[in-house]
Amino acid sequence: MANAEHSHADLAAGVRAAHGRIKNDIVRTPVEFSEALSEATGARVFVKWECDQITGSFKLRGALNKLRSLTPEDRARGVVSASTGNHGLAISHASRLEGVDLKLFLPTTASPVKKKKIAALGVRPELFGSSCEQTEARARDEAVRTGRVFVSPYNDADIIRGAGTVGLEIAEDVPEAAEVLVPVGGGGLIVGIAACLKEALPAARAVGVEPETSAFMTASIAAGQIVSIKERPTIADAVAGGIEPGAMTFPLYRDLVDRTLVVPESLIASAMALLFERHHKMVEGAGALPLAGLLARPGEFRGRNVVLVVSGRNVAPDRFRAATGLS
Repeated sequence: MANAEHSHADLAAGVRAAHGRIKNDIVRTPVEFSEALSEATGARVFVKWECDQITGSFKLRGALNKLRSLTPEDRARGVVSASTGNHGLAISHASRLEGVDLKLFLPTTASPVKKKKIAALGVRPELFGSSCEQTEARARDEAVRTGRVFVSPYNDADIIRGAGTVGLEIAEDVPEAAEVLVPVGGGGLIVGIAACLKEALPAARAVGVEPETSAFMTASIAAGQIVSIKERPTIADAVAGGIEPGAMTFPLYRDLVDRTLVVPESLIASAMALLFERHHKMVEGAGALPLAGLLARPGEFRGRNVVLVVSGRNVAPDRFRAATGLS
């Protein structure tokens, strides 16, 4: 346990260093007390609007920290990465900002709106595979073939440290936080946040939220090891896909995250609609997961100070309308 505590302290220190490295080129996104959501749920709800980040999601934090942590030799070789979209947008923006050459792979199922935004950043992604795992495997092969540095969307210490800067800001802006609800895919965002909470707000609990159709982390924690499950489509496409074998996020998640909630597609859609109706924000399914978790278990959070990390906004309007029924 002492070793685990030491590694958590090291991660928190790495997050602080990352914040110093990237803070001048990211948005310190606002935290807003939501009277409307508080009335609707019975909790005291604060919303961390990370959907207002540059490129529309938290992913820029990790991507920029990764590129700024490379050696000059690695920068010169360039990087290669794979993404369902949000990480692709972030690494495209960061590589342009840093002048680092990027080769990007996207699955054939990537959102059209995200592909269009990536193209607008001057990157022509190569489409490969129908799943995140297939696309990442292709990108890793390209890294071996060309000598480029492979940048994982989540399974990378520098990516995790950058993402964790969200937690630093929450600890400073909502010191009374009791519960912090965070979307979960590969786990990089929540483990970085949780490390900061353990150090700065030890009484606060880090709560992961997954879609039931793609609840890989929940199944893996239950099994005591990374496992695969039969995945079904989810409106929270930014967190879809399995956890790669040996991912560093798994043991960190097991040790740092207090619990995980699994929510149905209907509640994710309801949360998307509620955020739009009450706050006029069109957020993607993954960004709505924390509110969906709160809606799923309102009695457990009643009267508590709850922070919802709304992680992204990159959803096509027609997809949003189809999910929510809003026009």
